[in-house]
Amino acid sequence: MAWVYILKCNDDTYYTGSTKDLDRRIEQHQIGLGANYTKKRLPVKLVYSEEYKRIDDAFTREKQIQNWSQKKKEALIKGGGKFSLKKATKESNKK
Repeated sequence: MAWVYILKCNDDTYYTGSTKDLDRRIEQHQIGLGANYTKKRLPVKLVYSEEYKRIDDAFTREKQIQNWSQKKKEALIKGGGKFSLKKATKESNKK
């Protein structure tokens, strides 16, 4: 299995990553062995994750989320489900 995840950093910013071992990766971030971005913003908290069968699918989703605004990431986190631009556009056109 693979995961895409979002961490909330101590400065209220978000870090998005992907991994094959979510627990190990979160632990690495917490002890300062994760990305340079999170290393400078400890402690971090896991606020969202999605599971995938393949790491390349998780990585693709990671890159999609990384391009989003903080507000859009927060909507994903609060909604707890996969947010799709295509789906949102279709639904807004119906109204």
